Amino acid sequence: MINKIVQTMAEAMEGIKDGSIVLLGGFGAVGQPNALIDGLIEQGAKNLTVACNNAGTGRIGLARLMDLGRVSKIICSFPRSSDPVVFETLYREGKIELEIVPQGTLAERMRAAGAGVPAFFTATGVGTKMAVGKEHREIDGRTYILEKALKGDVALVEAWEADRWGNLTYKQAGRNFNPVMAMAADCTIVQTQHVRELGELNPDHVVTPGIFVDRVLHVPYGDPSGF
Repeated sequence: MINKIVQTMAEAMEGIKDGSIVLLGGFGAVGQPNALIDGLIEQGAKNLTVACNNAGTGRIGLARLMDLGRVSKIICSFPRSSDPVVFETLYREGKIELEIVPQGTLAERMRAAGAGVPAFFTATGVGTKMAVGKEHREIDGRTYILEKALKGDVALVEAWEADRWGNLTYKQAGRNFNPVMAMAADCTIVQTQHVRELGELNPDHVVTPGIFVDRVLHVPYGDPSGF
């Protein structure tokens, strides 16, 4: 019987290794798997490369993970936000590496990894510092640069609903990067607000099929009413 529901945070975090590439869902605080980030902090993995939308805010969640010296590199679109104090301090001190990736390119790099596409050409970034060192090609009179797929060792994802097979739905803006990240990692770990019985999820609402999901942890909070 397939059952991807785990009962404890320790079970959810089991096996995450030092040096892992971690794909972290969310757009700012929306759709970010905060409980799983705290679980990763407790788990202890270090020297992590984290791919996400921004570089954390305040001193909680991702910012706390960085503040503890556990992140060696950030891959993101928005390293500067309203309060990226931890990242900026570490970056100015040379303690963390930054790779800036345009938001659409970041999403497509992960989608490509999930689809088995090793690389793709895009016009985004042509003529900027982000194009330095990358292959350029002219196609139909326009210049493009080659971007490589971004695959994670682990993806930490927040969902709205899940069943024991790992099928996932998302609520409104909480969808954001979560579906492409769920596709793009060797091990996808999900925190979900609601667990449904098999057959209860409307197939039209399932965005991430269970084939992409390895572990699901029930973390109930927020609006209990559902759709």
